[in-house]
Amino acid sequence: MNGVSGAESNNGEITVKLRMDVDYAYPSRLKSFFHTVLGIKTGKDYLKNSKIIAQMINESTRKVKAYWFFTPTTTPDEDLLGMLREDKHEVCLHVANRPNAELKLLEQATKRPIKYYTIHGTERLLARLMWRRKLTEAKASIPESFPLKSFYDFPTIGIDRLSYANPPETVVRIAEKSIAEEHVLHFHPEWLFRRGTINHRGPFYNSLKRILGVDKELDTLVIRKHVFVKVAQDALEYRRDFVPQTAFLSKLADRSIDIFTFIERKWCFSIPKPEESWVKEEDNIALLPIKTYADWLGVVGKKTRNMIRKAEKARVTTAEVEPNERLAEGIWKIYNETPIRQGRAFPHYGVRLKAVKMEVLSGQGQGHTFVGAFYQDELIGFIQLVHGDNISIISKILSIQKYWDKAVNNALVAKAIEVCAANNIPWLMYGRMGNHPSLDSFKESNGFSKFLVMRYYVPLTPKGQIAIRLGLHREMKDALPQSIKGALIPVFNWVSRTKVQIGRKLK
Repeated sequence: MNGVSGAESNNGEITVKLRMDVDYAYPSRLKSFFHTVLGIKTGKDYLKNSKIIAQMINESTRKVKAYWFFTPTTTPDEDLLGMLREDKHEVCLHVANRPNAELKLLEQATKRPIKYYTIHGTERLLARLMWRRKLTEAKASIPESFPLKSFYDFPTIGIDRLSYANPPETVVRIAEKSIAEEHVLHFHPEWLFRRGTINHRGPFYNSLKRILGVDKELDTLVIRKHVFVKVAQDALEYRRDFVPQTAFLSKLADRSIDIFTFIERKWCFSIPKPEESWVKEEDNIALLPIKTYADWLGVVGKKTRNMIRKAEKARVTTAEVEPNERLAEGIWKIYNETPIRQGRAFPHYGVRLKAVKMEVLSGQGQGHTFVGAFYQDELIGFIQLVHGDNISIISKILSIQKYWDKAVNNALVAKAIEVCAANNIPWLMYGRMGNHPSLDSFKESNGFSKFLVMRYYVPLTPKGQIAIRLGLHREMKDALPQSIKGALIPVFNWVSRTKVQIGRKLK
């Protein structure tokens, strides 16, 4: 595609046009300032974010044209230049001070034809000194004879600015509308993962990946900050077999993830040759093998069978329920019955009905099954089952407290097992064992037992390696001995309740 104008290629596909102003070379703002002042270009993380973006563009199946505007302090190195394929990328000039001299330097460094320019500007006096400008000079002047075309003639929309105050869904919606209108999406690579304060720019990675349709293997990652490291794990790790490959781990390291953790689903899969660098630790889940509903009834004790009959005598009925608005309203009532459950603060208390409807309706066609418990046509409890390969998982089980004397939860578990048996699902998982004595007892009474699995921790950065050596990669509740953990549960519950009570008083 020649030039910027024209939204469609020959086959009618809309072109995604991107403008990147590469003002600073490093993910660290402080390091970028230091290297800009000294005019040096060193370090493995030189143009790191730009290289991530270039890889994303190259992997995209959409028609993309990317215009890279480089300053003298961000000239592309060999690695980045090799990624800037001429069918998708164009090298351009971001003028800092001396237009003609900087154009000559960029042409010599890249051996690429350069057609467009933009101008680096700043309103802050300190930044003007850093860029070696006069204090009265916000940006360089362009001579009339300058041979490049101004890129300011093309309408643009800044997605790093949009990302400051908007969620990715909103940014993507606005961006797609702009693409259809032949606008250029504009951003600065330094804000790919970071949020600015003075300039009101925000992290735009999640928006850009959706626009380009790439990095889908990272969509289900859950990332938590633990002490001084970022630990990532797959939200679907119990639902599918997964062995991380080198390219996947490299992407995580590029995105500043320090440790990746995953489990080996030993009930149905074994990793043949785990890497020696992967740190192994024992983990567990509450697991129940399922053949038939009758077999399960024969395995559980007399007390459990009596509880199921108690629910039947109390006229509690159970059934699979379609995920619709009526179900959402019933679940919303259960969420908002009480702020305290099992002695601790209940995280879903106070949730809005709209949010519950989105949560419930998103389960349609996504491998979810809802089982409801009813009394006099009222939903008094539910189980949400999440289905995976060779397993179903009890994601949620809740019931209205005033009906607990009717053994509602026992009836729900029994129905869930009946559903799994009818669908030839061989295993049912119910969280982990060892963090809540009364809940563990309920699981055991319903036939669940502790099943040991291997959890692997893969260090991706030097920080990750240090954290693992110091034993800082695990959450506190998992690192504590079971004897201490049991004694601290009442303390944890009290802290949890107190936070809620203080929060409600402050509102």
